[in-house]
Amino acid sequence: MAHHRHQSIPNCDSSHPNNPIPTEPKNPHTPFSSITEDMAAQSRRPSSPRSSGESLSLTDDTTDSETPPSTPPNGTQDDVDEITEKMGVLAQTQTQTSPTTRKRRASTTYASSSEEIKRLLGDGSGTKFLQKYCCGEGCCMLEKLPTHPEDTGISMPDNAAFQFLNLNLKGLTLDTELTKVVDMPEQKIKFGSLRRKSISEKFPNEDEHEHDAAHVQDYPPEYMKPHPPYSIFNAPVYGARELTKPGAEKRTFHFDLDVTDYPEEGGVDFKVGGAVGVCPPNDPAMVEDVLDQLGVPHFQRDKPVRLHTTGGRWPTIWGEEEARELVTTRREVLTWTVDIQSTPPIKPLFRLFAEHATDTNEKKILTYLCSAQGQAAFCDLRTGPHLTLQQLLLAFPSSRPPLEALCGVLTQLMPRFYSLSNDPHVSSAREGLAGRRLIEMAVTVHETAAHAGSTRTGVGSGFLERVAKKFICAEQDAQDAAARLGSTVAPGVAGRKLHLQIPMFRGLMANPLSKEFASDGPMVLIGAGVGMAPFRGFILNRLKNANCANKIWLIQGIRDSMLDEIYRGELGAHEKDIKKVVQSRASAPPPVAEGDAPEDADTDSTGLTGTAKLDAESRSQRKVAKYVQDEVRLQADIVWFVINAVDGRIFVCGSTKGMGEGVERALVDVAMDKGGLDYETARQFWRDKEGGGQFIAETW
Repeated sequence: MAHHRHQSIPNCDSSHPNNPIPTEPKNPHTPFSSITEDMAAQSRRPSSPRSSGESLSLTDDTTDSETPPSTPPNGTQDDVDEITEKMGVLAQTQTQTSPTTRKRRASTTYASSSEEIKRLLGDGSGTKFLQKYCCGEGCCMLEKLPTHPEDTGISMPDNAAFQFLNLNLKGLTLDTELTKVVDMPEQKIKFGSLRRKSISEKFPNEDEHEHDAAHVQDYPPEYMKPHPPYSIFNAPVYGARELTKPGAEKRTFHFDLDVTDYPEEGGVDFKVGGAVGVCPPNDPAMVEDVLDQLGVPHFQRDKPVRLHTTGGRWPTIWGEEEARELVTTRREVLTWTVDIQSTPPIKPLFRLFAEHATDTNEKKILTYLCSAQGQAAFCDLRTGPHLTLQQLLLAFPSSRPPLEALCGVLTQLMPRFYSLSNDPHVSSAREGLAGRRLIEMAVTVHETAAHAGSTRTGVGSGFLERVAKKFICAEQDAQDAAARLGSTVAPGVAGRKLHLQIPMFRGLMANPLSKEFASDGPMVLIGAGVGMAPFRGFILNRLKNANCANKIWLIQGIRDSMLDEIYRGELGAHEKDIKKVVQSRASAPPPVAEGDAPEDADTDSTGLTGTAKLDAESRSQRKVAKYVQDEVRLQADIVWFVINAVDGRIFVCGSTKGMGEGVERALVDVAMDKGGLDYETARQFWRDKEGGGQFIAETW
């Protein structure tokens, strides 16, 4: 049986553990109860269960963050027991430490290097217990480096990109014998010359396709059909804005995309809760730099070539696995079809680099990464920060593999899926659209460390951020110019003049949320970070129905309501009644700058403006960090009523790593306390509800 340490449902205004009868709340339009006092009281009790921040994979639960929060010093020895049991390794020794003196770590690291993994594995018999934490490349088969006093040492490449790799090459020399080196990858792709006459004769559709650099950066190639015979649609950007404020740990942008001219596809349509696939190109600056480092002449980069493949679906997205012959350019292939920055490197890639390295030391290091002796170092690269092709070329400057060979070992660049944050039918009815049809979505920018000391963004979110910034800058410039002239400009006009587009398609895979949104029964929506975005369309759709207005509750997890509470004030007239915001940041909020006061910043009987009251309330509430699963436990009565209603449903949307496990544990606790169930029966209860379509979790 899986280990589960039960956390009792608190006894408060909104949660009565001793009343197992699912009863509809008497006044659903009463704002959710504050949990500040309950949380503070629990954190002071020595015997209280652990806080939600202790979940096994939890860092910053409610915010899809990779930064671990600060947690109270109330850990117990059970923390260690749980971690070791999860890993399948029995603790050999247990340190007897008083729970009142030992501080618990904010997050748990099972192993930070391949050496630690090997130590945990021992003779290899424990491999099966660590499969989900392993890179899958055989670290447990590590072979030791032979050492000889007369061996010649290795000279490391002297550049920042190589130093960022942080390779452990202790014991490696030029004379070291390496075994089990992977074979050279088979070359499956080849570029051939192409005459202009051949394009019109053999590839008639290519006559209308431009191959210059500007066109290639904006329009995906025709052969990248997401689901043949349908092609990628370049949706015009009708509007873009930033939902978060300066200072937010993660930037989130909202997009309005015009899909009026989207072609019909067998009756499939956009709907509330649905998702779209965005096909992002690689960063043009990164593509240009890779071409420079590979030594591709400028005249060849945008020259049409004949591309031959020996099999597989590449470079289509989900096409048939077969040999292909098509027209493209080197820039187009590198821009749209191969992932050069978001997937960990594989051994065939290092083997290819080693084959083409002219420097003896670099060749030895690269070969080492493909050998049995280099398994540990290779594992460190696989499980560490993602490495880009650009960085590897900078780290090993003497290696310049041919682009054709690289395309065969790089991962295919795949679409990124984003849930709609609106009901398309509602957006189409907005004033001033003149019959245009819009879909809306929210995107949070993903960032990781870069070798140059800065950060780099994800492929999809980075592309969408670049588009949003162009739109927003054009809007700001137009407003500034109009202000200087004493005139006004309509919102969105300047941005739309740029003719920005998002390559996307309406995915055949339907969001589970959209499938289950069919009745007018009660709902509890639980979301963290940008995971709240899909609920916006549900709520606006539901509040139009008088039968549903009193039957929807939203628990939204964020870091800081002053900075990153997305779609604040956009959920209809009953927003304050149906929504409970849970903030995980316990520090005091930044002061409100002059001029940032909301429109409703009126003065009440206390003499405080709306802004001052908001600031004071926020400071008071944030004395204790709160998480989504804490609020789930506190709203146990509502949760229990909804899940036991005939047509009631509970939706969870957000990061698995951040909030998924925490919310799952909280729901199990609710079933155990409210239903009087044991742990296994409570888990089965939620599995049955999931199978029946009453509990839907969309996590990533």
